[in-house]
Amino acid sequence: MDYRKESLKLHAEWRGKIEVTPRVEVDSREKLSLAYTPGVAEPCLAIQQDPEKSFELTRRWNTVPVITDGTAVLGLGDIGPEAGMPVMEGKCALFKAFGGVDAIPLCIRSKDTDEIVRTIELLAGSFGGINLEDIAAPRCFEIERRLIEDLDIPVFHDDQHGTAVVTAAALLNALRLVGKKIEGFRAVINGAGAAGIAIAKYLLKMQAGDIILCDRQGILCAGDGKLTAAKEEIAQLTNREKKTGTLADAMRGADVFIGVSGPNCVTKEMIKSMARDAIVFACANPTPEISREDALEAGAAVVGTGSSEKPNQINNVLVFPGLFRGALDVRASKINFEMMYAASEAIASCVGEKELTRDYILPYAYDLAAHEKVAKAVAEAARRTKVAKL
Repeated sequence: MDYRKESLKLHAEWRGKIEVTPRVEVDSREKLSLAYTPGVAEPCLAIQQDPEKSFELTRRWNTVPVITDGTAVLGLGDIGPEAGMPVMEGKCALFKAFGGVDAIPLCIRSKDTDEIVRTIELLAGSFGGINLEDIAAPRCFEIERRLIEDLDIPVFHDDQHGTAVVTAAALLNALRLVGKKIEGFRAVINGAGAAGIAIAKYLLKMQAGDIILCDRQGILCAGDGKLTAAKEEIAQLTNREKKTGTLADAMRGADVFIGVSGPNCVTKEMIKSMARDAIVFACANPTPEISREDALEAGAAVVGTGSSEKPNQINNVLVFPGLFRGALDVRASKINFEMMYAASEAIASCVGEKELTRDYILPYAYDLAAHEKVAKAVAEAARRTKVAKL
């Protein structure tokens, strides 16, 4: 099937992937008076007295916006907010299908950090949490940081943390399969944008061994005057031996390669230069850093990609529906590392010891039991770390 051509045809037929449907009937005078005026005045006054009651008397408790400025949409880049709408609608459909979360696409016509932050702050009273999506680095870091500081509801940038959570889940099982430990490995991450930096920080919190990040210019090394502030910050935390050089130099002897970059930038020779039983996650979409077939032929023990057409799809859809479901259920004030790591472990645990193979290290995205397991683990972690209000 030509997915692009068929998808365009179906989008013209669907005219949108989500819709609003009422939860109450308004087919009589009595029902109308209860759902709307005059009866609705009473819950309004109750919320005026205590705004927290908006979680009890409205759908706020289960509603999340999927917010973008259209600057980093999938592999398409800066295509604008309107052009990003099909992706945001798709994300909303996944929120509902796999987490029962009511999600609303909000595409903001601005690239100004202050405007975006202020817009979201002004709208936050309508929502139980905020999901940021497809906002280019480094602006996405500042937007998320400020919103987390200013709001008392969960704020989650899926491109950063959703990617980190599912990558960690895949890595836990891949390491289990090849008999290596996270503390002793050396990993190379190609792509030092939002996803790559977030994955590196996440793995460091997991007490990972040495990590080297690369961008288009090669290895990130602390003290390089040409690095952006975000890249310098992560360089200070990684590359302990202060290596310099190209991606090929970084991959020599590495146990793990994680690609969140661009197409065809890794060769068979680079895979062959890695350590024995190498793990390769080539997740660039639609074309990976190296094909699954070439990576396996070159000696990789486990290969994951971002494609639903290949085994071991490493996709955020395994994360965000259950993560928000768990956070919303306990009315969490934030999403912390403990909640995210609980999600990683829950996803990994969905693949039992007897099921685990080089072609099956993660549950499938449509596995509802996996999403339920994530939601439960996240809720428990929120309560354990005292960020839950329920």
